[in-house]
Amino acid sequence: MDPKMKDEKNPSGPVVLKSGYKIWVDRNLCIGAATCIAVSPKTYVLDKEAKAVILETADEDTIENIIESAKACPVAAIIIEDAQGNRVFPK
Repeated sequence: MDPKMKDEKNPSGPVVLKSGYKIWVDRNLCIGAATCIAVSPKTYVLDKEAKAVILETADEDTIENIIESAKACPVAAIIIEDAQGNRVFPK
């Protein structure tokens, strides 16, 4: 069974979490290193193109953990904004 995406039409986002934070993966930057998955397995999985996509279970993760997963990305492909649209990562 395939994991359920948070947004089937835009699997790499942007998606808005219940916390109000918006996250997305820049598919042009993503190299499939999977460090985001190591840190936040509830939030990401790699698709058939080895690009990170955002899972429906992302809302079960803490925003702190999601920010750590973005920081772990070797190419800073994960972008996070707060509910006011301020860039949280990368700054």
